[in-house]
Amino acid sequence: MNERDDAQSHVDEPPVQDPPRVHPIAGEVVSVTLPYDGGRTVAAYLPPEPAEAVVYAADGQLISQWGGYLEAAAGVPATAIVGVHATDDIDEMARISEYSPRFDPERFEAHERFFVQDVRDWARDELGIVAPADRTAVYGVSAGAELALALGIRHPDVYGAILAASPGGGYQPPPTLPGPLPRTYLVAGTREPWFAGNATRWATALSDAGADVVMLERAGDHGDPFWQAEFPRMVAWACRGDVAG
Repeated sequence: MNERDDAQSHVDEPPVQDPPRVHPIAGEVVSVTLPYDGGRTVAAYLPPEPAEAVVYAADGQLISQWGGYLEAAAGVPATAIVGVHATDDIDEMARISEYSPRFDPERFEAHERFFVQDVRDWARDELGIVAPADRTAVYGVSAGAELALALGIRHPDVYGAILAASPGGGYQPPPTLPGPLPRTYLVAGTREPWFAGNATRWATALSDAGADVVMLERAGDHGDPFWQAEFPRMVAWACRGDVAG
């Protein structure tokens, strides 16, 4: 079933509404261009109170702007968002190759080093963002969720939680998952069955390997309103371990 057919099969399901957010935000967003791949922008949302936790995110050109959703949500600890912008290469495979180890391992590993080491060094040295692994999450949506899964599995000492929304299918669970594994929150929408299948595949593999996994399918489609609505729940879970309804 393609996505058009699936949307038609859910015509009675109400559309996902834009989630509440604070605008203008009480916190601030700062950015820098770091010397990777000819210059790559990293943007960080800093909450108005000292950050108790940090989320490192793919597609930072979008997700670093989501601080207002955290500010509007009840019970979410003060959390910084450090977002690494996607490549500006017009070839979509350039972005996908950075996010999935399957296609171009050399390019993926270069981006991995930048994301895991250089970006964290900048956040620590310039912004004072320091958090232990159990207060540090890696987040992504769609192809970015593949990066979150890959980096979380490869660096459990850095990221205590993986937050993956609507993961793509380029990176799939390997036959053997190493341990220890981060806690993982997977979510997909009822109107994106292919992505829901990818999320379920990961949830099963991680659970079978002994990981603490949450897998949810909520009313929604593949896009920003769905992901923005779930984002505060995912961050709260990463910090506290409970799942909001």
